[in-house]
Amino acid sequence: MRQRKPIGKDLLVRERGSVRKKWKDQLPIALVFPNTYHVGMSNLGFQIVYSLLNSHSHIVCERVFLPESAGSRPVSVESGRPLADFPVVFCSISFEQDFLTLVQMLHVAEIDFLAATRQPNTIGSEPGGHLLVAGGVATAINPEPLAPYFDLMMIGEGEPVLPLVIDLLVKSWPVRDRHSFLVELASSIRGCYVPGLYDVEYADDGTIVDMVPRFGVPARIRRTVLGGRDQVGHSTIFSPDTEFAEMYLAELGRGCSRGCRFCAAGFVYRPPRLWSPEAIVRVLAARPADISRVGLLGMEMVGPADLKNLAEHLLEDNCSLSFSSLRADNMSDELLDLLKRSRLKSAAIAPDGGSERLRKVINKGITETDVFTAAESLVRAGVNTIKLYFMIGLPTETEEDLEEMVRLVLEIKQKILEVGRSRGRLSNLVLSVNSFVPKAWTPFQFHPFEVLDVLRRRLKYLHKKLGNQPNVRIMSDPPEKAFWQAVLARGDRRVGEALRMIAVERGNGLKTLIAAGIEPENFVYRKRSKEELFPWDIIDHGISRQFLWQEYQLALKAKTTPKCETAHCKRCGVCL
Repeated sequence: MRQRKPIGKDLLVRERGSVRKKWKDQLPIALVFPNTYHVGMSNLGFQIVYSLLNSHSHIVCERVFLPESAGSRPVSVESGRPLADFPVVFCSISFEQDFLTLVQMLHVAEIDFLAATRQPNTIGSEPGGHLLVAGGVATAINPEPLAPYFDLMMIGEGEPVLPLVIDLLVKSWPVRDRHSFLVELASSIRGCYVPGLYDVEYADDGTIVDMVPRFGVPARIRRTVLGGRDQVGHSTIFSPDTEFAEMYLAELGRGCSRGCRFCAAGFVYRPPRLWSPEAIVRVLAARPADISRVGLLGMEMVGPADLKNLAEHLLEDNCSLSFSSLRADNMSDELLDLLKRSRLKSAAIAPDGGSERLRKVINKGITETDVFTAAESLVRAGVNTIKLYFMIGLPTETEEDLEEMVRLVLEIKQKILEVGRSRGRLSNLVLSVNSFVPKAWTPFQFHPFEVLDVLRRRLKYLHKKLGNQPNVRIMSDPPEKAFWQAVLARGDRRVGEALRMIAVERGNGLKTLIAAGIEPENFVYRKRSKEELFPWDIIDHGISRQFLWQEYQLALKAKTTPKCETAHCKRCGVCL
């Protein structure tokens, strides 16, 4: 019999660490994650924002997730109140795929989701006077598809800006003049983007000519960055109903020094920062006494010496370790010993590019030998399933690159099976193969998405060559799903406005765009010039356009660049 998914009060009973406050004399804020509870509560950033909001003495913050039943009214976990009951709605958005889900949630909740028509002018004193605020990495990469829906977007890391916004909101509550309040936010607090204060001008060919600020607000929005080395983000709520059930998550840092050319997070979180070892140890020591499973975020950027010391500390503290993926060139004996004692059954390695040449194109910085060594070492440490992440449709990819991917996988399989036989248990390979989506703020923002027919053909080839191999399993999303993600990732306000029609009519997304006079292929297949103004250029991440273009040209020649060294590197412009 299928077990019923817990909802409402059932979730609260199974949680530890959630905050429940009375509403009297408090400002109620809904914190929305436009996906399921299982996904949302596995997101450490969401937990950090929840704690920040509830730390304010005049605020009661409750979480709202995508209902398990399609079309059901979204309600809060803590009190079961409808989303519309909250005068202030904060939305944490991590994935472009959740843009449409969010608009659908607002529609079902009967909130007027278009910022331009939201009434009345006051906020909080009358029914319908909602204030909608967005944050999260997806809005920091490209906020424009959601610009029509939000009064305010907070661009960058939440810790520096969120307390300032909340203090001004509480001080002004209830807000009598929405417009003046938003102008004050946009003018006085870094990272505050009010889309309604900017006019977008388009050329006849659909490209953007200008984004014109009004009322004296900044021409571009400078993102916020958390400074210091001791503010280690960590779990505050523990639940068996998440991906990391009864696991203590802790950050090792933010950003990444590796400079993989496809990774938006590696660019918008620059400069890369490692928290101090002392701060990390303090946070790990402060975990609940009955939780010994530790999940570390950011292991891919930690140097061998620091990783060795951290592994030794966890071993001494009788902790078991988990992680999402591991750098294939960053394994020590101490780490492998910790993995063995942790009895980890599966681990992931991300070659990303199927060939040695493609790994140079994307600046991955690992070799075929690194991948072989990592896979063998993990199996010797007791791992039974190795998951390999690959992308197809990368810039300059050829049939020869796919042939090399097949050879690489078969050789990995052979090596881990030899190790498995020696210890009396065969190991498995799981291949996660997905279509590459060019992202804003990366060198590949200038590059088009691969044609769907080509992607389908390449997936078919991989399934033919590897699908019937014993101990090998292939997982892949349809290329059409990646096409839709590319539309959202590269879209502007016109795409965003069409989301309303898709949400209300629940029709086919691409057909609705076409009916609204929007050509999806124009956003997806068109190669961009060095000078084109992009929708996401309203944001200022400090990264030089010239640097991104140069990195793109190097990629096309399969030439690599060294990793980011903040002590002396000034190449990208962030550390100037």
